[in-house]
Amino acid sequence: MWPSTEKKPTLLFPISKMFSKLQCDCGKCKCEEGWYGDACQYPTICNFTRRKSNEMCKNSQDIICSNAGTCHCGRCKCDNLKGNGLIHGKYCECDDRECIDEETGLMCTGHGMCYCGNCYCEAGWHGDKCELQCDIAPWEIKKKCTSPNGKICSNRGTCVCGECICHDVDPTGDWGDIHGDTCECDERNCKAAYDRYSDDFCSALRAAAAQLKRARNSNSCRLNSSRKMTVLTGKCECGRCTCFPPGESKIYGKLCECDDRQCEDNDGNVCNDQGTCSCGRCICKDGWFGKLCQHPRKCNMAEDESKSYCESADGVLCSGKGSCHCGKCICSPQEWYISGEFCECDDQDCDKYDGLICTGNGICNCGNCECWEGWTGHACEIWLGTEYP
Repeated sequence: MWPSTEKKPTLLFPISKMFSKLQCDCGKCKCEEGWYGDACQYPTICNFTRRKSNEMCKNSQDIICSNAGTCHCGRCKCDNLKGNGLIHGKYCECDDRECIDEETGLMCTGHGMCYCGNCYCEAGWHGDKCELQCDIAPWEIKKKCTSPNGKICSNRGTCVCGECICHDVDPTGDWGDIHGDTCECDERNCKAAYDRYSDDFCSALRAAAAQLKRARNSNSCRLNSSRKMTVLTGKCECGRCTCFPPGESKIYGKLCECDDRQCEDNDGNVCNDQGTCSCGRCICKDGWFGKLCQHPRKCNMAEDESKSYCESADGVLCSGKGSCHCGKCICSPQEWYISGEFCECDDQDCDKYDGLICTGNGICNCGNCECWEGWTGHACEIWLGTEYP
C-alpha cells in the first residue's frame, strides 16, 4: 500500500484493468472488446500520440523496437511470424534464433540454456552454441579456473575447458587490462580515471616545472595531458603500483601519486623550513606562502626597490609573465610551465619526440631537456641502458 504522503505512480495500463479484460481458455487468452495480444496487453484505442508512442518504444540506440518489431501504444510487439516467441524483450532486443545450432537444429545443441541470444553452456561443454565438448573432467576444469581468491576466473572471465577467457580484450590484440591465468590481474586498479584506450598507469600530473626538475623516476606508466606535464612515478604489476625509483620512500600512494621530493628546493630544504609536506604539497606556516613556502607575506622593502630586483635584462618586470613580491618574481600559476628567477624560462619550449616533450624520458629545464638515467639525445629519445625498459 502506498504511503499517503507519497505520490502514487501512474501506470500506463493498470494491472487490474488489463487482467480484467481477459479470460484464460486452455492456455490461451480470450480478450474482451478493446484489448488484444497474447496476454491481452494491447489496447485497441491508444491515448498516446504516434510520436509519444514511438519514443516509448526506442531502445538505447534510439531504434524503435530494435528493428525487430512494431510499436503499439508505447509497447513493442516483436516479429514472431512462426509464433515461436524467439524474438522478445521490452524492445525486441533479444533474438534467441542466434542460439540454434544449424546441424542439430537444437537450442544451444541441447547442452545449455539460451538467454537473450547467448548460450550459457552446461559443465563440460563450450562454444558459441555449446557444440564442443571438453576432454577433461568437470572437477579438473573448475580447479584450473579457480583464482587465488577462490572465485572462478576471479569473476572477470569465463571458464572454457579449464582455461579462463578474460572479459577484457585489448583493441590492439595484446592482452588487455584484465589478464592472468585466472584473470586475477586488473590493471584498471592502477588508474586514477579509467580509460581502456590509454596506458596511463601509476601516474601523477605535476603542474609546476620547478617541481618536475626535482623528480627522479622510471620510464613506465605515463600520463599525457595537453595542459600539464607528466611525472612517471611507478609501474603497474598485476593491478598494483610499484613506485619508482625502488626504495624511494618519498614516493608513495595507491597510484604513486604522492612525491614528497616536490617539497624540496635545490638544497634539499623541505618547504623552506616554513611548512610541512603533505603528499608532495607544502602546507605553509602563518606568514608564509608559495609552492615551497618561500615568500614572506610581510615585506620591509619599498615598492620601487622591490621592482628593481625583479627587472630582467631587457627591463621588463618578471619577463611579463609574473608578479613581483618583495624583490622576487612569482610566476603566473596559470602558466605552470613558466619558471626561472625572472620567469624567463618556458618549460614547454624543449625538443619533442613522438609528440612528447623530452619524449617523456626527462624534464624540460629552461628550454633544455634533462634526461633520466639511461637516456640521452636532444629530446631524450635515445636509450643507452643495457636492457630496454
